[in-house]
Formats: sequence, C-alpha cells, structure tokens
Amino acid sequence: MIVGSGAAGAVPYFALQLQDRVHLEAYRRHCKAESFSCPLLAEGAFALTDPDGRQVVFGVERNAESSSGLPGRLQHFVCATERLPEMLEFYRGLGMVESDRVLEGEALSAVFLRSDPEHHSFAAFRAPESRPDHHCYETNGWLDIRDWADRMAKLRIPLWWGPGRHGPGNNLFFMIEDPDGHKVEFSAELELMPRAMPHRTWPHESRTLNLWGSAWMRS
Repeated sequence: MIVGSGAAGAVPYFALQLQDRVHLEAYRRHCKAESFSCPLLAEGAFALTDPDGRQVVFGVERNAESSSGLPGRLQHFVCATERLPEMLEFYRGLGMVESDRVLEGEALSAVFLRSDPEHHSFAAFRAPESRPDHHCYETNGWLDIRDWADRMAKLRIPLWWGPGRHGPGNNLFFMIEDPDGHKVEFSAELELMPRAMPHRTWPHESRTLNLWGSAWMRS
C-alpha cells in the first residue's frame, strides 16, 4: 500500500497483479490504456479509468520484500458509487466475472466481481455519493482473525464492525477505521467459485451483509 498527500480517505487508484509479463502484455493489447508508473509494480504497468474517475492499474510485482508480520494479503477493493449499473458494465468489460448481486426490489444495490477463483477482487455499493468504501486484507483462517483483533487491542484501535460473516463471499471479517476514516477489513475463508458458476442474487437487508448480526448499510 502507498500513502501520499491528498484528500482524506481518497483512493485515486488501485492495482491488480497479473500472472506474468506475457499475460500483462497480452491483456494490454485488448485495452485502450495509458502507461502507469508505480513503485510497487515493474515497468510495463498500465491503467484504465472507471466511470467514477478512479484508475484501475494492471501490472506485475517488483521484487517483493519478505515480511515478518502477521499474514494479511491485500485482497480486494470496494467503492460506493452513484453509477452502479455503469460500474458493473465497466468491470465486466475488463473480463471480471459477476459473483453476487444485491437487489432492493428490482433495483441493483451492490455487485461483487471476481478476477480469479476468489469470490471478489472488486465490489461496489449504491450510495448517494461516489467514494472509496474499504479495502481488505485476506488472512489464512479464523485464528488469524483472532490474532489481528488481539493486535488491534494492544494498539488500542477499536473494532469498527464485526467480527461477523458476510453473506456474499461467506467470509469471516472485522473492520477498523484508519485516521482518515477509511475502512480497513481483515478477512478469512473467502469463498472460491469456478469461473463458469453463475452469479447469485441476495436481498437488500442486514442479514445479507452480516449473517451473524448488525450490518453497515450503505443505502
């Protein structure tokens, strides 16, 4: 993760790692993209701009430094948006596969899309304004969730939401807030889905967002 100056809680871009340079170049030929420079990615990265004006970057990782901390892999990014149908079509156009959608009556309320077998790499919620929603670190299991929560306790950082279990994705989770008010999620056991598996539909209700209890309702 890169932290820079700017509007509090803003996420001007997020990046997806491709398998290798061959895959990256093959994908670039199908996109009208601009080159993008990022200290976490090797030369050859490029970016597209989604309907909310946020850049989606594609690249391959530079030589990664080993970490001695708790396991927590950056796994997905989620935004709130005024343009949910347009966002769904844009990310499907990138090749992502829809995993789940949430409906309020017949109106689309949220969508979850995957770029690999994990349930979602990107998701979007309908909201009165377009803004970042949260980003998530995937851990190895329930005991890692415990260990991360214990670490937050030692740092005197209260859990903002959870622990709980999401409906879409079926993952265990809790969230905290960073100093800018941006939500950060720690997750475990995110559902795996075959590419050909069709999307499912959930009702717009608290239980969809947290099978165990209270929910953060965006709209």
